[in-house]
Amino acid sequence: MLSRGNTAPIFYRILSRFPPGFSFCFAYGSGVKQQLGYDTIRSKRNMIDLIYTVDNPTRWHTANLDLNFEHYSGMRLLGGNVVARFQEHLGARVYFNTLVHLPEEDVIIKYGVVSTKDLLEDLIEWRCLYLAGRLHKPVEIIRNASSSKIQNAMEQNLRSALHAALLMLPEKFTEFELYRAISNLSYAGDFRMIFGENKNKVNNIVRPQIENFRNLYASLIAEQRHCLQLPMNGSDNQICTQDVSESAILAHLNGLPRWPIRRIVERQTSGRYRQDTEDILIGVSRSSNYRAIVARCLRSIVWSSSVWQSIKNIPTAGASKAVRYSWAKALKTFS
Repeated sequence: MLSRGNTAPIFYRILSRFPPGFSFCFAYGSGVKQQLGYDTIRSKRNMIDLIYTVDNPTRWHTANLDLNFEHYSGMRLLGGNVVARFQEHLGARVYFNTLVHLPEEDVIIKYGVVSTKDLLEDLIEWRCLYLAGRLHKPVEIIRNASSSKIQNAMEQNLRSALHAALLMLPEKFTEFELYRAISNLSYAGDFRMIFGENKNKVNNIVRPQIENFRNLYASLIAEQRHCLQLPMNGSDNQICTQDVSESAILAHLNGLPRWPIRRIVERQTSGRYRQDTEDILIGVSRSSNYRAIVARCLRSIVWSSSVWQSIKNIPTAGASKAVRYSWAKALKTFS
């Protein structure tokens, strides 16, 4: 489902400049996938965003400090063990090095490092809905998953995104609105959308990539044909219809990952008394307000992880790079 296509040679050359041991790598963002309002794909004006998944962050950062000491902020002086602990215990559990210039390729990259176990947890449980959210959308796979666990988790993540998006949508909607709802899951609640991000970002992502979204979700949409009618005639404005009966809503609620369900239960009970999770979900499915209930819980997850990850990115980038990166984002937003 998320297999690698014709990956550009530049990505292989970039990876060759880092220590081996990746369990999975992908590139995302306007530097690799077309977005409206940005230059063409892989334009040198757009920074290339990369995620490196590794089994042992301490070993990997220690080796990377030997190879690419200059990529790190002042935290490099603390050594690979401290860097890895900082990565794994704060924010969305990703450590970013940003505004890294690779003169041999004449590109600027930002790369985030995440442990395999933390990526799996986010994909399956949506604890942070951070990297899971990035993988709801088409990305460039530059190192295929080294294990079936990762591949299966990515497929489950997409399936969960479809359930969540259908809960956000009315009975009738367009194909474009479906993919926009999927893409918006990890942006609604992100405090960076208040400032520093283009307010039309979600539309700009989806509109030029309709075909990529179709390819990504085709088999999962087929799984839902008992409750979802989505005409496949090439037009993204065709009206789609879904079953919004209580049983269909309950099935989608049960299809959500662990952390959204946990937030729903906490908010519905307010900690007053213990109640069976299934009973609570049945109650939500019968509520006319179920969309708002689910949306509020997803926003709370995204808000928390985005705030803490952004705070975490200040010391990992260093003061100078943090200011430059924020300024560049602001220029893109208002240009």
